[in-house]
Amino acid sequence: MSADGVTFGQAISKARKALGLSQKELAARVMKEEGGGSISPQYLNDIEHDRRSPSSGHLIRQFSGILNIPEDYLYALAGRLPDDLRPDASTPDKVVEAFANFRKTLKE
Repeated sequence: MSADGVTFGQAISKARKALGLSQKELAARVMKEEGGGSISPQYLNDIEHDRRSPSSGHLIRQFSGILNIPEDYLYALAGRLPDDLRPDASTPDKVVEAFANFRKTLKE
């Protein structure tokens, strides 16, 4: 959830509606990582109503690209660390230092 109270699902829903897409249309555009086709409209509905979270960074990147929402913002709303940062978060000290710097930047 962001500082203004927006959840991942709310951000997806708002952006989808702004583009004039139905849940069925957006679901058909979001492809599963395993190559098994697109996500189901029910899964998208569950995400939009915050009953489920995106199961992978792949889905977050898909939503970002299709809905033109900054990827890092969606990662933050989903409470996830981007895949490219995971190796850098190898020790508690690194994570604590990174979050301290992040908090400082947000307060500036």
